[in-house]
Amino acid sequence: MDIMEDLQWRGLQHQVTDQDGLARRLQSGPITLYNGLDPTADSLTIGNLVPILVLRRFQLAGHAPIALVGGGTGLIGDPSGKSEERGLNPEETVAAWTEKIRKQVEPILDFDAPGNPAQIVNNFDWLTSVKAIDFLRDVGKHFPVPYMLAKDSVASRLKSGIAFTEFSYMVLQAYDFLQLFETRNCELQVGGSDQWGNITAGSDLIRRCTGKKSYGLTHPLVTRAEGGKFGKTESGTVWLDPQRTSPYQFYQFWINADDQSALGYLRFFTFLERGAILDLEAATRSHPEKREAQRTLARETTTLIHGRENARKAEKISRALFYQELQELEEDEIEQGFNHVPSYTMEESGTPLLELLVSARISSSRRQAREDVGNGAIYINGSRCTDPNLPVRREDGLHGKYVVIRRGKNKYFLIR
Repeated sequence: MDIMEDLQWRGLQHQVTDQDGLARRLQSGPITLYNGLDPTADSLTIGNLVPILVLRRFQLAGHAPIALVGGGTGLIGDPSGKSEERGLNPEETVAAWTEKIRKQVEPILDFDAPGNPAQIVNNFDWLTSVKAIDFLRDVGKHFPVPYMLAKDSVASRLKSGIAFTEFSYMVLQAYDFLQLFETRNCELQVGGSDQWGNITAGSDLIRRCTGKKSYGLTHPLVTRAEGGKFGKTESGTVWLDPQRTSPYQFYQFWINADDQSALGYLRFFTFLERGAILDLEAATRSHPEKREAQRTLARETTTLIHGRENARKAEKISRALFYQELQELEEDEIEQGFNHVPSYTMEESGTPLLELLVSARISSSRRQAREDVGNGAIYINGSRCTDPNLPVRREDGLHGKYVVIRRGKNKYFLIR
């Protein structure tokens, strides 16, 4: 399949400014394309992954991708459909976030590819050198107010209120496209469907200023099967930064996906061939209990973002927890696997289990603790414990320093 056919098969093509024209342009030779990422936090989330992976798919097909980090537009904010205005961050904060995002993009795209190396640019470099009068004369004149008001990204904010800073975002993003078109021969912008208005504004600006053709392509926004927000869990947002979301937690997000979502995610987030994905779809429908789609999805995505070794460790932790083989885990794997569960520091070795359960707030009272132990609901390092007076000793801990207590089926506590 060519790149357009592949995007269609994966469900990654939502809108195209000129479907036939773009297809002909791609057939004529490599194209340079870009996607913009605004630094609104010190890390990207998995919600930012799809457009970056679309860039990678184009690069694997022989085209040249540009990742634009919005160090300039990030100082202003994008009309996001929310009623409140996005907070404006200090310049030094946005600059620091921009650098972190740059480092997160670099492992995904190939910056040393012979013939079509990826590039990273920062629109801060040109937006901060533009003079206001020149910008209004040369660019602003091409944006009639009714044209801007008709765009969904603006129209959706009119009733709730939109500041001029956010209203101007469309013009700035369009100017980014014009800059890349003129300086780097970039002819295609890609992004999520919520960016359609900004993308078409850029293509229109190029036509008005140069008389030449450019293209826009969007992918659908990722949603969860039950309608919840993609990339959100009970413990919060799933980030690409391993300091904010550990590789194990990242792995768990994917492996916990329901069957319907996992099958869609395989097409969106992995680079598996069509035949392999179809085989996984068939296997999931015939034997859903084996969760082959989820395990493959988790392994592939974690390897892509965090590397093969971290993916191996995440899979090992997941397997050890499922089969209660906690003795198999190394110290760093215990820390990673249980860094999101309640923890308690035991001051003295040999503390009776009943006392520890109450002190660590694993059980609400001594009476509840006795009941939990008597019912077989308490597990220590993977083994059921029925003795409320059992002394919990340092030397019995994992690596001499950790005791993992499980209450019921899935409530874990880490005792240090």
